[in-house]
Amino acid sequence: MEKFLLKEETYKIIGICMEVHNNLGAGFLEAVYKDALEYEFLKNNILFFREQNYKVAYKDIILPHSYTADFVVFDKIIIEVKAVKTIINEHIAQTINYLKVSENKVGLLINFGESKLKYQRLIY
Repeated sequence: MEKFLLKEETYKIIGICMEVHNNLGAGFLEAVYKDALEYEFLKNNILFFREQNYKVAYKDIILPHSYTADFVVFDKIIIEVKAVKTIINEHIAQTINYLKVSENKVGLLINFGESKLKYQRLIY
């Protein structure tokens, strides 16, 4: 049986995302959902960093452009927030790339743009 990495933490985050979606519904810009998530994380005393920058190493250099993850929660979980019609492969690849550069193992791709909250838990 495979170990479920950061099970309690990811369930807590998903629950908070459901709370935000239940209150706001679909149709807002990503920034509105991020603001609501920030409020909920603070209210629930959850350690988080918003818009965390990560440098990208390539061979023997650091590239001039960096990645900015929407949130890093519990200092271990990358959250990528979307407010789109549907999650596509590019969103999954983006989240996996954040995991690569951050050296975190667990990512949550959260889409607030549909009538019901959609999310994917990604492991790298």
